[in-house]
Amino acid sequence: MKQPAPPNLAALTALRFFAAMWVVFYHFWDNLGVPAPEIVAKGYLGVELFFVLSGFILSHVYLERFKTGDFSYREFLWARLARVYPLHITIIAGLGVLIIGLALVGIHAGDKLIVWSSLPAQLTLTQAWGLGQGGGWNHPAWSISAEWFAYLTFPAFAFLFARLWKRPAMALVGTALFTIGLQIAFERRTGFSLTHATILWGALRIVPCFALGSALWLLWKKTHAMAQRFGVPIAGGASATLAAAIMLHSPDWLFVLDFAALIYGLALMSATGDRIQVHSILAHPVLTYLGEVSFAIYMICIPWQLVSTQGLHKLLHLDPDHLPAVVWLALVAGVVPAGMAMHHLIERPARRLMRKMTFERKPVVDVRARLRWQ
Repeated sequence: MKQPAPPNLAALTALRFFAAMWVVFYHFWDNLGVPAPEIVAKGYLGVELFFVLSGFILSHVYLERFKTGDFSYREFLWARLARVYPLHITIIAGLGVLIIGLALVGIHAGDKLIVWSSLPAQLTLTQAWGLGQGGGWNHPAWSISAEWFAYLTFPAFAFLFARLWKRPAMALVGTALFTIGLQIAFERRTGFSLTHATILWGALRIVPCFALGSALWLLWKKTHAMAQRFGVPIAGGASATLAAAIMLHSPDWLFVLDFAALIYGLALMSATGDRIQVHSILAHPVLTYLGEVSFAIYMICIPWQLVSTQGLHKLLHLDPDHLPAVVWLALVAGVVPAGMAMHHLIERPARRLMRKMTFERKPVVDVRARLRWQ
């Protein structure tokens, strides 16, 4: 039997906007030419927040379907591809046109962007699998490549966590220990943190976060009906712990675990049983909308930064590395309407068009029978 649509957790949608803007501040701060405060310097961890959220939300939508045998791998991949690929490919094409246009007005910005050797990996979303080491193009898209890796391997995640359906605490503790252990071992082996990996190890970077999000959803599924009253203190405590971790220069794995606690608290605040009861400002329609366009904001931020800073340099002779504060604030704020435009002109209509294609529903496997649920 087909599972009903899962309830919408609006607060988690809005959280994506704050994660995206955290990354934007991280990338744009260099244009001010002053040292970044610690909270901005940790902005690369906004990607980890996205990854944990991704594991939670995809488990929220698909894990129960997998458990009951109502999961179509083909439909799943097509829906995920419709979500990320049209905007990705549009920005790659747009960057090529942009570089040519800038060159015509005397601005040469293509040496580090147009890297033909990495184009096949960019087009196949495998650049973060160690296959696009030339880099270039739209750098934030490495995380979309990592997400694609998680999508392709989602049945493996689902199989594991379906087996742990009745043991969510065990699943969460296990994934938390895995996250800590992998990050410590990776840094000792390579000399840099896994949370700084992009092109070479990006596919590995998502694995512990995605697994943590999936395990977190198992716990939420079992406890949300009876533990809603704990949502505010858990989310508040996670926020306070994040602030303390920033001030104390804590290891990155602690931030990842805090992200999980924050997501769990916000999810508890958003639902009681099977009925949604919104208790958070994060569920405001404006913030929910900004969360929906957060992917476009994230994807367009570097092209927007390039066009804006080079334009300011060419037209007003402003140093891109030492912009006045007012101009810099306008630069940061401008990425939001730029993302909104890309969302409505490219991302949303292309996703709708792709999703009009339907597939015959043939469940991949009857997981209930295969695993003999007890």
